[in-house]
Amino acid sequence: MIETTLMWISGAVLAATLAWVAAVSLREGEPRAARVAGLLAVLLAAPCVVVALADFPGRGPVAWVLAGVVPAAVLLWLVPVRGPRHAHAEARGRIDERTVMFARMVLEPGTERFENYYREFPEHRAIDDRWRVKPGFWGEKAMYAHRWLFAAAEASNELIAPLQDLVDGEPRGERSDVDPAELTRFLRVWTEKLGAFTTGVTETHHEHWYSLTGRRDPYGVPAELPHPYALAFAVEMDKEMIDHAPTAPVFVETNRQYLNAASIAVQVAYFLRSQGFAARAHIDANYRVIAPLVARDAGLGEIGRMGLVMTPEVGPRMRLGVVTTDAPLVPSAPTRDESVLDFCATCEKCAEACPSAAIPRGPRMEIDGVVRWRIHQESCFSYWCSIGTDCARCVQVCPYSHPDNLMHRLVRAGVERSALFRRAALKADDLFYGRKPPTRPLRDWMGEP
Repeated sequence: MIETTLMWISGAVLAATLAWVAAVSLREGEPRAARVAGLLAVLLAAPCVVVALADFPGRGPVAWVLAGVVPAAVLLWLVPVRGPRHAHAEARGRIDERTVMFARMVLEPGTERFENYYREFPEHRAIDDRWRVKPGFWGEKAMYAHRWLFAAAEASNELIAPLQDLVDGEPRGERSDVDPAELTRFLRVWTEKLGAFTTGVTETHHEHWYSLTGRRDPYGVPAELPHPYALAFAVEMDKEMIDHAPTAPVFVETNRQYLNAASIAVQVAYFLRSQGFAARAHIDANYRVIAPLVARDAGLGEIGRMGLVMTPEVGPRMRLGVVTTDAPLVPSAPTRDESVLDFCATCEKCAEACPSAAIPRGPRMEIDGVVRWRIHQESCFSYWCSIGTDCARCVQVCPYSHPDNLMHRLVRAGVERSALFRRAALKADDLFYGRKPPTRPLRDWMGEP
């Protein structure tokens, strides 16, 4: 009798759980995941029903084994299991912004700045000459050219331009007498009201700043400012749009969120200056800080294999904004999530899916005295110039990029807790979504290319 009851309960729990997974997957627009969940519901619940109804030798042991499936899964999720240790890569030295691809992109042939740069960095000349002859961003002859979507992406990009002149300014009036904790709390809550989904504060360090400026005037001057604190935040990119990566819709979404992040950062900086403090917004095409390093040290997440911050909520499916200031703020509690580094060390889905092979495989390596993964920026950028978008295929396929709902939060909680669960979760992600999830076709509303 007890075996029969166990089988009915186990079968019902398995079927109900997987039916819920299937329903959530359908709402997310993931038909493969829904089909896999439905098939598993049948395959796992059916033996329980058979054992509940049948009478055969050895029925008792078989029933207890089947009944142990659910508790075993719960234990796998619940019990902490420490995995391999992964040292956190602290930054050493500083990056010259002039050498970043986006700075090299805006160098104009024939100008003195162009000639001076390649005189100082001759090893970049042949590489850069190859991508300069490609169609480039929103180019009409780019692989994924799309007149309306490219125009929409460019519209967001153009709206960022007027904000460039508002990133900095003189403080107005006397410095306000503020309580650092109260000011920090206000800024974090207000920033999230403006559209960020996560915020954090860190003290600034030399390694956070570029050594020299490289994208705007003044060009080639020391980038560091006398700002001891930085507020970092992230805005979420729409999952449906990112699932079109690397085609044109992803370019619309990344530019839209760069604009949103810029708007938020400029408002926060303006507010701080109105209270008498120095403050500078760091926005797309006008950074003085290396945003991922600041965001990591502000507690927003870890830096993963693809070189992007992996937030607990949506992984790398976000864009960052930073405001540096001399206002007295309270730094966020230090957070280091070793589970992310361990997951990235095992996963490699972004590296396998990367169309330009720019993301490294294998373990982290010591580069310039720091143990880390480093993408090949020239390969990545050259591919962008061919397709006309900023790709984001790595973001699309990352298991951390799934929506921030109950189902995926449960998975992330297990991933954070247990190395065994991490391995199981990766296998499950491959099963439900594929090792290389397909690019979503364009929607009717997007129009013809």
